[in-house]
Amino acid sequence: MIQTDVFSYQQGSSPVIVSFPHDGVLLPSEIKDDFNALGQQVPDTDWFVNQLYNFLPELDISFFIPEFSRYVVDLNRSSQGGSLYPGQYETSVCPVATFDNERIYREGREPDAKEVQRRIATYWQPYHDHIESEIARIKALHGYAILWDAHSIRGVVPQLFDGVLPDLNFGTAAGASCAPDILKRVTDIAYAQNRYSVVENARFKGGFITRNYGQPDENVHTIQLEINQSIYMIESAAELDVAKCEQLRPLLEQFFSKLVQS
Repeated sequence: MIQTDVFSYQQGSSPVIVSFPHDGVLLPSEIKDDFNALGQQVPDTDWFVNQLYNFLPELDISFFIPEFSRYVVDLNRSSQGGSLYPGQYETSVCPVATFDNERIYREGREPDAKEVQRRIATYWQPYHDHIESEIARIKALHGYAILWDAHSIRGVVPQLFDGVLPDLNFGTAAGASCAPDILKRVTDIAYAQNRYSVVENARFKGGFITRNYGQPDENVHTIQLEINQSIYMIESAAELDVAKCEQLRPLLEQFFSKLVQS
């Protein structure tokens, strides 16, 4: 594993790349005190999601994991702003509230426009530069690349969706970011099991990473998987449930084994 100032990565040689944009938990020391007590708990983290994918080195898959929380800068939002889901509640590239619309900064300590740009340059840009270079490297090796954007979220978030989120939520920007046959290799496996519920391009269709880098006509395919955290962790305690994790991980490994073979 190679460590940079803002993310770590492992380089593989398979056609698949995995990004964990919301896995970071740290707040930089120079801005940590700007966050209130809730913000410092970073509750909207994609908790332990990279641990679900601990098989990636065995499959020679490249992956990268940020050090810092999405509250510092959200790597899955455009640096230029704009909405992913018009008309629905969503957080920005430098969030000022949780998914439950609760403040995460102390009064008057929210980042101004200059600070937002500093964070984009310091934390956001290096991560995306690495995505671009890795896609180019893998495409040069294989003629194509598949970027998998790995996420998880609480199963109940009323501000974001009604009811309980399905277990496995695949997103390909409503089909625009990935060739149908590539996605089908994965979803065929998902639908063949009966432990977890599965949907495609429903509430979560893919964020900025999926939409920005997916160019099937250029042989770059992107898939987002949003996992309901209740199927692998104890949500109320933000703790990993080892038994649930061990049940889910083999299914994820099947997805990637199929993609690597393609």
